[in-house]
Amino acid sequence: MNHFTKINFYWLAQSAGDAANETAEQTKDLVAKITTGKIAQAVLVLIATYVILKLLDWLVNWLSERIAKEWRLRVKQFLPLLRMLLLVFVTVFLMNLFLNLSRSNILAVTGTVAVALGFAFKDFASSIIAGIVGLFESPYRVGDRIEIGDYYGEVVSYGVRSIKIQTPDDNTVTIPHSKIWTESISNANAGALEAQVVTKFYFAHEIDINTVKKILYRVAQTSKYTHLKLPIVVVMEEKSWGSLFKLKSYPLDARDEFTYKTDLIARAKKAFAKHHLAYPHLLDVEELKAK
Repeated sequence: MNHFTKINFYWLAQSAGDAANETAEQTKDLVAKITTGKIAQAVLVLIATYVILKLLDWLVNWLSERIAKEWRLRVKQFLPLLRMLLLVFVTVFLMNLFLNLSRSNILAVTGTVAVALGFAFKDFASSIIAGIVGLFESPYRVGDRIEIGDYYGEVVSYGVRSIKIQTPDDNTVTIPHSKIWTESISNANAGALEAQVVTKFYFAHEIDINTVKKILYRVAQTSKYTHLKLPIVVVMEEKSWGSLFKLKSYPLDARDEFTYKTDLIARAKKAFAKHHLAYPHLLDVEELKAK
């Protein structure tokens, strides 16, 4: 080994040692002195944050159910923003408690957290970012009736990482926000109190079309759930097995979707029986299910 090579190895070793010392010094400067008092403060803050989040959920839901129905969804839609602001405040407080947040240290922490989240918590970070994006793009909000993948229901909670929807079968399904990157989201009411309900009826080819249309329109018009200021439409499609009619109308409250549909079907069937309207003779069940 010649003299020049020895100098290079010595310089590399010295540089590595200096970098390690610099990193250790930065870490030492970054982390504040940890005391029993600080740990106690952090624990108390975390407990208080948990309690406040539960109180916020309860208060917003309690208030939204007791004010005018038109304002219910607007009040509920404040909840994600309030939760986000509280969590940001608590995160900054805890960082300030345990870290010396100078300008250079803030940059170091930001870079370290970004790398850690990027590699160790990729899916978790993706869901958090999607949740923040969702606050501004609003593909869904609390109170909306949405369909994601195989699940349909009302959004009852909007968290940092995920949402919870209540299905018609009264199941609570938790869905990560990251689904907005990969899944199509169908939103029935998009922040409004009303959502269109489509009720399907099946008949034989020989029925009187005008009679069916009049009955369906009248059934929707006289239902106590129907929002009469919004349109009522009856459309028809001809199928190989018979005639398909769709009654499109709006309940006063999207929450009553299935109660409303049941009311329409029950009252319509009574009218159909009086007029002796025939149902399809041969029903292709698989085709019907696909419609």
